[in-house]
Amino acid sequence: MNVTQSPLTVHQFSMRFTSTPRGARLARRMCEHCLDAWGVPYDSDAHETVTLVAAELCANAVRHGHVAGRDFHVRITATPATRTVRIEVTDTRDERLPQRPTTPPQDGESGRGLLLVAALADRWGCSPRAGGGPGKTVWAECTAYPA
Repeated sequence: MNVTQSPLTVHQFSMRFTSTPRGARLARRMCEHCLDAWGVPYDSDAHETVTLVAAELCANAVRHGHVAGRDFHVRITATPATRTVRIEVTDTRDERLPQRPTTPPQDGESGRGLLLVAALADRWGCSPRAGGGPGKTVWAECTAYPA
């Protein structure tokens, strides 16, 4: 089956999740489902890469951006024309900004999430929460569609 999409096609998913490990798992599952529905199949390397990046950003929002009673927000935008998927994860904690990753201690049990994001994503960064209010958005862009 050959599906032709308009070069202007842009897919988006946006949802708030509880700032818990369960919320992070659900966000990852929703990302997996959306990618497959948008033409990045489950068994592809691109699907695995984007899902891992999304999972790390969500886990960081829960671990480092958690504020009691506040959710985190995920927005995924896929643009086949530019071959790009952008993942944005917004939390409500703005005093804890992500630092550029350094090599964690070999025996450490954490500190590798942003190293993975930096290694797998084409670009990533952090920006103030859109629309004002407390918090930040950590985003990453990955190439996900074949040339």
